[in-house]
Amino acid sequence: MSGARILLVEDDAILRDLLRRNLEARQHLVFIAEDAHTALTALRATRFDLVMLDINLPDQTGWEVLRIAQREGCLLPQMLGDAGPQLPVVAISAVRASLSRLKEFPLLAYLPKPFPIEALVRLAEEAGQRRRVSNAGNSVQVRHQPPPNTHRS
Repeated sequence: MSGARILLVEDDAILRDLLRRNLEARQHLVFIAEDAHTALTALRATRFDLVMLDINLPDQTGWEVLRIAQREGCLLPQMLGDAGPQLPVVAISAVRASLSRLKEFPLLAYLPKPFPIEALVRLAEEAGQRRRVSNAGNSVQVRHQPPPNTHRS
């Protein structure tokens, strides 16, 4: 699969299934978490290219998931040797986020519900592209060859 590895954290079954089907149709590998506990377990165990995180979860808020994940290092760059920014997180919520929350957590995007699915799909496509570029950069082998002989006899 050439798409992004995405952790989709959403407690609403209908929206979760709709997002999952749209992402999988575009060749993304989607991992599902219905609550904060499952999301944190997945973040601790698996490397993702993108996290799509609902803020209003049944057991904790998405903000608390981010706080714990940051403290535990789960949001650090996911590719070995990657010096880039932290793991991209897209927050999705039916409730407006305060400016202080948005400043506290460096999000790739904040999407208030309802949002166009294509916006989320576009963010997933960008994550898949970053993954492909990163993988290509990690697999490039540089061969050291002596310079061509410039002397003519």
